[in-house]
Amino acid sequence: MPTVTFIKQKKQVEVPEGSNLRQEALKNGIEMHAGIHQYANCFGNGLCASCRVNVKKGMENVRRKTWWEYILFALNPIWPFARIGHEEEMTLACQSKIMGDCEVETTPDMNWHGEKFWG
Repeated sequence: MPTVTFIKQKKQVEVPEGSNLRQEALKNGIEMHAGIHQYANCFGNGLCASCRVNVKKGMENVRRKTWWEYILFALNPIWPFARIGHEEEMTLACQSKIMGDCEVETTPDMNWHGEKFWG
């Protein structure tokens, strides 16, 4: 069984291969949403981008629905801003399946003033 390491929570969780990252995190007491999104989110339908995570290690073991991320880019104005500087490592937990060991950072901050935003 793959092991998911949640960096901020300093917690490792064994999950069944092919399981949904958001669902497994919530089952194990890992909070996936920050602020108001704890109460107002899309419940895993891929619409709000509030369950975004940065995959720090093992991105090859995380299967993403990348086509949905492109559609979300047009539907949700938060998603493009959230990805600035993290285009390759950021994904939506609700749209990700775990196929092997990985390390994730939950609720990453937005990069409003980073060098890639204005430059």
